[in-house]
Amino acid sequence: MTSNTLSHTVLKDIGFMLLAEGKTIRVRADGMSMHPSIKSGSVIFIEPYEPGAKPRPGEIIAWKRDTGIVVHRLVNAYTQKMQMHYVTRGDSCMGEDDPIVFEQIAGKVVRIEYPEGKPVPQHKYAGIKPNYRRNRILVRIISQIYRVKRLLSWRSI
Repeated sequence: MTSNTLSHTVLKDIGFMLLAEGKTIRVRADGMSMHPSIKSGSVIFIEPYEPGAKPRPGEIIAWKRDTGIVVHRLVNAYTQKMQMHYVTRGDSCMGEDDPIVFEQIAGKVVRIEYPEGKPVPQHKYAGIKPNYRRNRILVRIISQIYRVKRLLSWRSI
């Protein structure tokens, strides 16, 4: 195990522990799956659900996975074999994630700040119905722009 992997594992475990104790945590978004609601580099504030409260479709939730935390929008909830299952999807993802159970949910996103530190107005991300197709196209365009910028900066060296 590398030092980087160990650090990531320790930080992930500390974050889950703080959420389990009822604390709000801040994490930096990495990736484009929630674009444009959450841009890569933004700071996300995640707080645990109050006892008895349940996630509602449209909320952006954080759930636990072996490799860390996933922050996606809740799109559906259903009961199967007397247990609630929750289905999430990134705002720019092709499809839905595999269903999860409540024990996997770490909390919900209560605030987002742009990479520059400016708060994102809640109406821009809370409870919206994403246009998945448009968002995927937008992410492809942004990815191509970054690729061209890297190529141009590499050639100028």
